[in-house]
Parts: sequence; structure tokens; C-alpha cells
Amino acid sequence: MSALRIKKGSSSHSAYDLRDPNAETIERHTLAVIVDNEAGVLARVIGLFSGRGYNIESLTVSEIDHECHLSRITVVTSGTPAIIEQINKQLSRIIPVHEVHDLTAEGPSVERELGLFKVSGTGDKRVEALRLADIFRAAVVDSTLESFTFEITGKPEKIDAFADLMRPLGLDEMARTGVAALGRGGA
Repeated sequence: MSALRIKKGSSSHSAYDLRDPNAETIERHTLAVIVDNEAGVLARVIGLFSGRGYNIESLTVSEIDHECHLSRITVVTSGTPAIIEQINKQLSRIIPVHEVHDLTAEGPSVERELGLFKVSGTGDKRVEALRLADIFRAAVVDSTLESFTFEITGKPEKIDAFADLMRPLGLDEMARTGVAALGRGGA
């Protein structure tokens, strides 16, 4: 679980420390929401977030059971523990929602994301882009004399790091899928 910790009641305060000493911990949570696969369900779930001013850091949706018409919405969001609890409860009350799993609270989980990166360059920058792609285990899925398109999968932090290294080498475009996640171990 990632958390941005803001000190609460610290004994040594600097006159330049503008953080609120009573601020709560902001936590990043990954939620898996099993819903009916029907028109308008995604809008209702997203409406809950936008209507209350909650931010969505990542969102993925896909059908998981064609016969039962079920889809899985994976949402990554941040908030205080009270806000995360409120989000979970409010999601559970939406009628086409069957299950809400807070994967962060339930224990270890596996998170992956797919990224596509178009990098333009020649000479040394082109060679360096290929070298870094090899280190990150990114695959070349398209190549021209002026550019490469790389495909990379991994944790969001890995995708971020790859993007940061590709920017000075000629990163033109990027597309990311958002987080897909499952809890580890048995059901």
C-alpha cells in the first residue's frame, strides 16, 4: 500500500514547514468492482467519483463473464482512510454493482499496466532508446527509419520510469491502459 504520510503532531516543527500537523494520511487504493455489463453502469460508477470530488488515478473496464453479463471495473484512487471507506460503501449501494473489493486493504495484489511509447530519434539517441528498452524488457512493436514504438508491461512505477527516460531521447507519444489488478493467493 502506497501512502503519502504527513506528520501528525511532530515535536520538531520548522517555521518553514507549511504542512498541516493534523492532516490525515493520504492512501492510494486499488478497487475492483464487479458490475452488470449494461449501458450506463460505468457512467453511474464514475458519477459517484466526480459528484463527490474524488480523483480517479487509473480506470480499466472489461467484460469478465459473457454468459452472466458481468464486467470488472478496476479503479485506482487516493484519499484518507475515511474517504476510501466512504467510496467503498457508496459503490456497494449502486444497484448494478455485485461486489466491491478493496485490493489494497484485502492484502497483497498483483498490479500491471501496458504502455505504448513512440520514440523518434537518430544516431546515438536511437541506440540509447533501444538499449534502455532492452533493460526494461520493452518490445519493439513497430519500427521506421525515424522512430520506434515500444510496448512495455509492469507496475505503474515501471511505466513512469520508462517514460521519464524516453522523454529526453525523443518521446513523441504515449498510451497507457491503466491498472489491471488481482488479489494474490486463493479466492
